[in-house]
Amino acid sequence: MKNINSHLKAIAQSYDRAIELGRNGIDSYNNLPEYLKKDPDYINFQTARENGLDSDSGRVEIKAFLSPAVNARFVDLGCCLNLMFNGYDQWPSTYYGVDISTETIKLLREFSEKKRLRVGMLHCGSIHETPFEDNYFHIGACIGVLEYYEKAFVREVLIEIHRILKPYSKFVLDIPDHAGKMRRFMNLVETSMGRPDKFDMSTEEFEVILLDFFEIEKKEKIDAVSMVQYFLKRKA
Repeated sequence: MKNINSHLKAIAQSYDRAIELGRNGIDSYNNLPEYLKKDPDYINFQTARENGLDSDSGRVEIKAFLSPAVNARFVDLGCCLNLMFNGYDQWPSTYYGVDISTETIKLLREFSEKKRLRVGMLHCGSIHETPFEDNYFHIGACIGVLEYYEKAFVREVLIEIHRILKPYSKFVLDIPDHAGKMRRFMNLVETSMGRPDKFDMSTEEFEVILLDFFEIEKKEKIDAVSMVQYFLKRKA
């Protein structure tokens, strides 16, 4: 991807703004521009939010597949606030979060200290270059992240994920479902916040790259947000 550093900076700034607004009691998704509120898909978006279906990070299927255990290290790449709002703080595994937003990491550190959580590391940086050793993690996830990047960068991320996971460990990630009925609107929402979709592959093209590093145990379409979620096992 051209100008990747400026793109990463823009994403970081977008999430920094969202955290700052949140600290002031403002939910960005409840304060969308008027043109989005008049969009015919806005009501579907609002219905998904009211029913807790506007994010696929907290699905019970993720925990069931990863089977977090007391002695396991779990890496959450592009973690956002999963530790706070998606139940990851209740997992018995040791949590490691990576996010490009400094404000996100700051808030997670405040939360983990207040709750006295057992956290391995909360690292501010890009998910394609992490500070972890080879073969370090037992389980991991990267949810709601890859849609911001083009093919070349996505491949770098998959290489990095493969590097830091133990052989045959489990991982969950998702990508946009371009054929999904909510994809257009979801992209408009993210674009309004300064982080438009850049994902430039079909699911078939993505899977060609994915299969260099992982076995696909199953995949599921998440219609409410038009994403495809993959349940993976790292190849040796």
